[in-house]
Amino acid sequence: MKAPASKIANLPQAIQIVQDLRAKGLKTVFTNGCFDILHKGHVSYLFEARSLGDFLIVGLNADTSVQALEKSPARPLQNQDSRAFVMASLACVDLVVVFEEPTPLNLINALIPHILVKGADYKKEDIVGYSTVVGNGGEVATIPFIEGYSTSAIERKIIAAHKA
Repeated sequence: MKAPASKIANLPQAIQIVQDLRAKGLKTVFTNGCFDILHKGHVSYLFEARSLGDFLIVGLNADTSVQALEKSPARPLQNQDSRAFVMASLACVDLVVVFEEPTPLNLINALIPHILVKGADYKKEDIVGYSTVVGNGGEVATIPFIEGYSTSAIERKIIAAHKA
């Protein structure tokens, strides 16, 4: 089993890894997110994403990127190094790449995964990177969420418990 730190890469390292995987004929899967408080919904989603190919790459929003999304003034609750380490600790995640931009488009354009995955709350055509992946012969897939699991809902529950 690989140590979590060995599964965290910068963009040039990730590009080289993906090139090596392509040369071996392996199918790369890409998804992205903040993954601020890891929960059952995240883990289920990631396992299902990994089952679509041979190698799962997770684009992880950097702290500045999470803040730009304005999910909550308190977010991210965990810093990017902690979130990357936790993500890389999952058996189904093969590589974690932190990105600073508001969207992972530059990362997707650089890696050109075989399969791009997001939650089923997105229309495939509206997913960032759709044109790049489909234009290069890949596919875009959506995975349904497990009802009742959301980082924002967990955050609200914690805040409400501390106000009581």
